[in-house]
Amino acid sequence: MKNTNDLSALKALYINCTLKKTPRMSHTRALMEVSMDIMKSEGVAVEHLRFVDHDVAYGVYHDMTEHGEHKDEWPAIFKKIEEADILVIGSPIWLGEKSSVATKLIERLYGESGNRNEKGQYYFYGKVGGCIITGNEDGIKHVAMGTLYALQHIGYSIPPQADCGWIGEAGPGASYNDEESGAKNNDFTNRNTTFMTYNLLHLAKMLKDQGGYPAYGNSRGDWDDGTRWNFENPEYR
Repeated sequence: MKNTNDLSALKALYINCTLKKTPRMSHTRALMEVSMDIMKSEGVAVEHLRFVDHDVAYGVYHDMTEHGEHKDEWPAIFKKIEEADILVIGSPIWLGEKSSVATKLIERLYGESGNRNEKGQYYFYGKVGGCIITGNEDGIKHVAMGTLYALQHIGYSIPPQADCGWIGEAGPGASYNDEESGAKNNDFTNRNTTFMTYNLLHLAKMLKDQGGYPAYGNSRGDWDDGTRWNFENPEYR
């Protein structure tokens, strides 16, 4: 079956929220590469970065150096996020939760979510999000649930089956990139990673082709100007 959709105009950014700085091996990166390779084969422009490699301050303002921090690389990272049609967050599982690095990323994204696009909508409308989770303890669905909820809450669109992951046996043991795990031959993980990747691409393509979402009924700018569309205040019925 041949893909008749030209996806080459799309851009995807993968942010790896491993705790390990480059050049240490990241199991999360290894699984992210499966998805990235699919996108690259479809002509999509793909970029990957490790969040922990960058000196990003804590906070919810665009540039925390304007609020007392000595350094903040978030504005440069956010420019990449702005340019991407698709954002994929990768995280290991720690104590059943996403990494502290992933939480920091989501907090910084949240700080930008009140901005508006040219239609007066919240800023991330029209962009697509997904997540990739790895670990050797249970928790893929739990971590994905929180991550995808956060992304949709700030305006990202989430397609069907927008997460994938791999976990080994509970407790210490082989992780995704360890040869003895056999993870790279796991059909369930490979299938879900493939489906997730194409679902992200299909939704991003549809949204890009139609210029995002119509502004009717969801523009904060119009609401602030007094537009109420078909809303009626119950007090006046």
